[in-house]
Amino acid sequence: MKISVYIATSLDGFIAREDRDIEWLNNSGYGEVDKGEDFGYEAFMSTVDALVMGRKTYEKVLSFGGDWPYGKNPVFVLSTSGVKIPDAISETVSSLSGSTQKIVKQLEKLGYQHIYLDGGLTIQKFLEAGLVDEITITKIPVFIGKGIPLFGPLSKDIKLKHVQTEAFNNGFVQSRYEIFK
Repeated sequence: MKISVYIATSLDGFIAREDRDIEWLNNSGYGEVDKGEDFGYEAFMSTVDALVMGRKTYEKVLSFGGDWPYGKNPVFVLSTSGVKIPDAISETVSSLSGSTQKIVKQLEKLGYQHIYLDGGLTIQKFLEAGLVDEITITKIPVFIGKGIPLFGPLSKDIKLKHVQTEAFNNGFVQSRYEIFK
């Protein structure tokens, strides 16, 4: 099974402010975005069987209101205390708990081939366990100074192979890496 990360950070490496605010991602002051530009998101999502995200990320997505952004894609929310799942998405969203290895085994048994991993702590745990295969990071041209970092302490180095970098007209820079195993 392939596990991929697809995420945006501020130029100084944060995925959210300390209060979990991510409004800086939507700031229109970055420059003109080409019509229809989605920064490769739809192409990436077309390769994904299911999503795995942390509880706090799930709760943040729910707070956006409107339609569930993942449609009919299966979403597994990691939580040791359980999560509230609205009826409207209960057919596609469920919760999982356990070690990263146990979670991967459960998803493999269900037949999933490509997982989209989201959420800071979740990404950190899967990276530390050596379970992430690929990471795409879109750098947003803003310094927010402090916040929730994408990466945390590691017990060992994780070596990456650069695959591709693309610069967009609005100043976003997206890099994709494979992780050496």
